[in-house]
Amino acid sequence: MPEQPPGPPGYHREAFTAEEREILGRFFTDVDGPVFALVNLPEVVKGALFARYSRSPKSVRRLFLDEFYDGLESTATAAVGRERAERLYQRVFTEYGDDSVAQLGGVHLACEQASNVLTKVLEWGRLAAYLEQSTRYIFYDERLGGRFRYAVPPEVAGTPLEAEFREVMDDLFETYSALVPPMVRHYERLYPQAEGDSPGVYRSTIRAAACDDLRGLLPAATTSNVGIYASGQAYEMLLLRMRAHPLAEVRAYAAMMLEELRKVIPAFLRRVDLPDRGGAWTRYLEDTAARIAEQAGRLDLPAVEDRPEVTLVEWDPEGEDKVAAAALYAVTDLPDDALLAAVRTLSDAERTAVLRAYAGERGNRRHKPGRAFERTGYRFDVLCDYGIFRDLQRHRMLTIEWQRLGTRHGSVTPESIGEIGALPAWDRAMERAAALAGRLEAALGPDAAQYAVPFAYRVRFYVQMNAREAIHLLELRTARGGHAGYRRVCQDMHRQIREVAGHRALADAMTFVDYRDYGLARLESERRAEARRGGQPPA
Repeated sequence: MPEQPPGPPGYHREAFTAEEREILGRFFTDVDGPVFALVNLPEVVKGALFARYSRSPKSVRRLFLDEFYDGLESTATAAVGRERAERLYQRVFTEYGDDSVAQLGGVHLACEQASNVLTKVLEWGRLAAYLEQSTRYIFYDERLGGRFRYAVPPEVAGTPLEAEFREVMDDLFETYSALVPPMVRHYERLYPQAEGDSPGVYRSTIRAAACDDLRGLLPAATTSNVGIYASGQAYEMLLLRMRAHPLAEVRAYAAMMLEELRKVIPAFLRRVDLPDRGGAWTRYLEDTAARIAEQAGRLDLPAVEDRPEVTLVEWDPEGEDKVAAAALYAVTDLPDDALLAAVRTLSDAERTAVLRAYAGERGNRRHKPGRAFERTGYRFDVLCDYGIFRDLQRHRMLTIEWQRLGTRHGSVTPESIGEIGALPAWDRAMERAAALAGRLEAALGPDAAQYAVPFAYRVRFYVQMNAREAIHLLELRTARGGHAGYRRVCQDMHRQIREVAGHRALADAMTFVDYRDYGLARLESERRAEARRGGQPPA
């Protein structure tokens, strides 16, 4: 009998030579499976490896061999004191119940060939760092192990719908692949290479523009690689949520992640699968999810109404007064409520002067006002394509919740698709995917149906953030190199903070929100990156 590759069904096992396997065995907890931890490496190497990972089609193990390993030996002290530390953590957990101890141990974990449904689950937690393989910097026209890069969900595998699922997914990827060359030529005609730009800078910029427009064809089943760095406590919470998830892929990765993490930080994860601890917690999450879904089904809810892409649904009319009072708090000796009462008596000019002084002269977007800006907040309801949602969802400090991905809200078609004469092919691919999603939902339920839905379809979600978080999000995601879609959403959020909420002074403090339109948005950042590399072309 041939050896079965580790990992879920359909997982492509990467080939390594005997020498490579020996090297990898020193630095990775598993050489073959899709989930593994990085060990015996300096933190700076782990961070650089995951940073490179986000813009490469290679697996992290192949990247390590090709670009990072040069005879590097594992640190001799990696295992020193491990048993003593294990005993210490065990005592603290059992005797004192101090969960914060689990924040002291962190692990770099790679989750590869995960669907884009799963990646959103992985990236839910706030207290962790993630880097995901980007759809903006690499084309998804290459096959992996002879197959396009998509997952067949376990709910579909082995059913009468599997053949149709594979056929429609292949069609989406084949349409994507066929449109790559004409889309690249389209942008090359629109933006000829400027004198002084290296071929590498120009090629990277054109590729990003083409990727931005074509990614709407990619289905949520598209696989991605995700690098995670988190504490033991953050992993525990993530695994509990994953073990309660309705999708089998999510639960399968939870099991693989737990196995690999226990090779590195076993003491932090003792409770995850204990029946009376993590087991009870998982059952609680499953039960509450079922209860609220049942309650929603009993309600006579209104029909979906037509809405703008971005709607500011909640804000505090006294927001600027409260931020001004909070700004004054640390430099006075008055109690909080007395300061707020005093600020309410100020003129608009006086209040604005306080806010301007507190925000200061910001030299760049990394110069951010202090925590007084956390005193007021905004809640937005957003209906945009799934590709934009993926980019905004990764901002961990926001309060964000989303609905299931489906086709009921329609899809978005980039103008360039019509300009290259590809509208019939695009529409046909969208219609086929929508029909498949409908059949999957009827047979298997709405959770499994998400895998068939392309990124171009809209998803509804809300974003709740305080004014300080808004400064970070809106300035970062309207920057020149950003995707045109999420630049538009964040520009609209800023506009509504000013005009709908009437928080003009707070909006003015968001100095680096950029409303300008750009052609090749990535060009300047690629030029700067090349300058930092000393003129070497990008990989």
